[in-house]
Amino acid sequence: MDQLFTDATETRGITVRVSVSYLPEQSEPSRGRWFWAYHIRIENSSAVTVQLLTRHWIITDGRGARHTVEGEGVVGEQPMIGPGASFDYVSGCPLATPTGNMQGNYHMIGEDGSAFDVAIPKFALTAPAVAE
Repeated sequence: MDQLFTDATETRGITVRVSVSYLPEQSEPSRGRWFWAYHIRIENSSAVTVQLLTRHWIITDGRGARHTVEGEGVVGEQPMIGPGASFDYVSGCPLATPTGNMQGNYHMIGEDGSAFDVAIPKFALTAPAVAE
């Protein structure tokens, strides 16, 4: 599993793991478009069930331009994650440069009513160099 997920961070017993793949078939470098898929696994090693309510992303391209994305849940869901359970999803990110990065947090609430933010580790978006 550690080979698949290259980046991870833990907050209050919730671990967020990330794996990134560049998608050449969805990228058009000649038109200034590069596209990545990222696989997120959220693992709950705490003693309480938690629910992911919202997401907050900061996406930075290779020129340093920052774009913020906020919204409810992930991939149309606000998953409940019990102790010892995990939730996986895959989403994508286009950029106008061949490099960049993403980071952010999930806002969660525990079954005990406590609300808290869980860090998403910063991860690189890097297109492979292509010989011309």
